[in-house]
Amino acid sequence: MTATTVFDRLTGLVAPPAAPVDAHGDWDAAEAAVGTPLPGDYKRLVGTYGWGEFCDFLYLRTPFGTRAHNGVEWQAVRLTGAPGRDRERFPYPPHPAPGALLVWGATMDADRLCWRTGGAPDDWPVVVWSSEGRYETHAMGAAAFVEGWAGGRVRSPLLGEMEPGLAPWFNAFRPRVHRCLRLSEGPLARPERLRRLRGALAPTTDRGSWCSDSGGTGQDHFATVDTDWLLTYDLSRPHQIRIAFPPEDGARVQRRLLAAVRLMECEVLRITDAAGTPLPAWDTATDEDG
Repeated sequence: MTATTVFDRLTGLVAPPAAPVDAHGDWDAAEAAVGTPLPGDYKRLVGTYGWGEFCDFLYLRTPFGTRAHNGVEWQAVRLTGAPGRDRERFPYPPHPAPGALLVWGATMDADRLCWRTGGAPDDWPVVVWSSEGRYETHAMGAAAFVEGWAGGRVRSPLLGEMEPGLAPWFNAFRPRVHRCLRLSEGPLARPERLRRLRGALAPTTDRGSWCSDSGGTGQDHFATVDTDWLLTYDLSRPHQIRIAFPPEDGARVQRRLLAAVRLMECEVLRITDAAGTPLPAWDTATDEDG
């Protein structure tokens, strides 16, 4: 599969963000800093999506920006025991030897997504190095790996699979304000409350859900299509809505979300930030993260 075909498939499958984060910079300086040229498909992947996460699980790093947890770096090799056992546990040489691992991504479970370096960068295969020390090699570049994993065609026992029936997505790692609205029960059943909530914020797209066997607990995750707001409707007692949104959208979020609560025939009992600290009123001047 050519690089163009890979990107056609990937962008058709996963819509890129309108404003990618840490997506552009001096590639010559970035390559000099890491000590090696980088694959062309990775550069295109970074320029298209930037720093962020596919499907709330697979994190794409970029060499630009100064934020923590971003960047391309060599996989550290810590040899602490007998050489034979260490080499069996970590069958890759340390940098700068050919075959060393260079990290370009990660996962929610702290697994590392690497290249096995050596030879032409465009030919480097992807190595998944799990947080438990297990590894697997995929004979493809970073873009093809992301496209295949998001499309369900690349199987990885170490990474697992997406929840069935969900369309894959990408979230840019950008500053967001987090708010949690604790609600009164109201007269409506949970399915109708959820329907009205999502209708008021439409169009929305699914991001997964779960419900206990008893039906007493569960969550519905979804996102707004046109405004990049991330929401969870939590079926606890009392139930609550959690939302993360760009700081500049604060007034619009407040207006639309409170209107949705009225349609749900509920009342807001308490508003908190991401840490659970009660707020006297809706406030978007604090509680930003990236």
